[in-house]
Amino acid sequence: MRRILAQCRKELLQFRRDRLTLGLAFLLPLLTLLIFGFAIRLETKVIPIVVQDFDRSPLSAAYTDRLFATDQFRPAPWRGSGDPVAGAIDRGLAKAAVIIPPEFSRRLKAGQPVEVQVLVDGTDANNARVIRNSIQGTTAFFLAGQELLNDPPPVQALTRLWFNPGRKESLYIVPGVYAVVLWIFPSLLAAIAMVKEKDKGTILQVYASGIRAPELLLGKALAYLLVGESVAVVVMGMGGLIFRLGFAGDPTPLLVGTTLYLAAAVLFGLLLGVRSANQNAAVQGVSLVGFLSALLLSGFIYPLSNIPPPLSLVSALIPARYFIVISRDAFVRGTGWAGVWLDVVMILALGALLFGATWRSLGSLQLADGGEGGA
Repeated sequence: MRRILAQCRKELLQFRRDRLTLGLAFLLPLLTLLIFGFAIRLETKVIPIVVQDFDRSPLSAAYTDRLFATDQFRPAPWRGSGDPVAGAIDRGLAKAAVIIPPEFSRRLKAGQPVEVQVLVDGTDANNARVIRNSIQGTTAFFLAGQELLNDPPPVQALTRLWFNPGRKESLYIVPGVYAVVLWIFPSLLAAIAMVKEKDKGTILQVYASGIRAPELLLGKALAYLLVGESVAVVVMGMGGLIFRLGFAGDPTPLLVGTTLYLAAAVLFGLLLGVRSANQNAAVQGVSLVGFLSALLLSGFIYPLSNIPPPLSLVSALIPARYFIVISRDAFVRGTGWAGVWLDVVMILALGALLFGATWRSLGSLQLADGGEGGA
């Protein structure tokens, strides 16, 4: 019994000293609880929309107020002039545009039919269906409140889906899958490669050869970036052939964004490789942290607008969130640099943060001046 207790004490001491294992044991379950408890919602709320009112009457204003009176919609930041599609939907500021025609009020009071045009971003087919049904329901509620609800109803919301008129689910899912796949596997390969250097002790030989930490880091990152680029060509090529996905607009944002995204993924893997005590810990870290964040906090499945603070701040640090926007724009929306330049900049910034963190962690393993290994 004494030997059993001694072995138990030894395991607990090792467990306490390994920060990564401590994180896997306590932080990840807590984070998973918070994500599933707060961020996972199947119902979409606070959807940004714009309303272009050509009537500008008290009745059209009441209709607009009714649209925003529920928690389903919120006004998008749009100046209210010009083309709402080019000014708001193409730029990703709004998910739908409601256009109230001239003489909206006069025709309603005269008992004549009125057609309200509704343009919906169809990139997410499920979200587009929710928007269409919500606007139709709100319109019926407005008419009932004004005692104008007849059979047939005098106001018809004519819905037109933008970008994805056929509501193909693959146009929404497959570009998102690219983000998850290209984050997980390059980072996993890089993490395993780095932790192998530590397991075999070859990292000390590398330092003894005179190479500096940033040179080692950049050399490994470049190698696995090239591997990741090859994986991206294969995955996107096969995805295009199987699911018939073609470029919807300028492909250069995707080309630049993919390279930066893969670099960030490789640096994330190298960071976990440096911080992990062994190969199993590195694989578990990439699988759990990388996979969970890329799947649940990126907008791949669940709308990001549903995530409350402070978890919404965590999702802002997930590079997959920005690459999904770039990928869906390249294959579905086609707005080009005007719609996704900020997402490219965010991936670049997060990649720079990962490089700095990995460099700092790698420096702690470098040989000291006296020839001894660091901490």
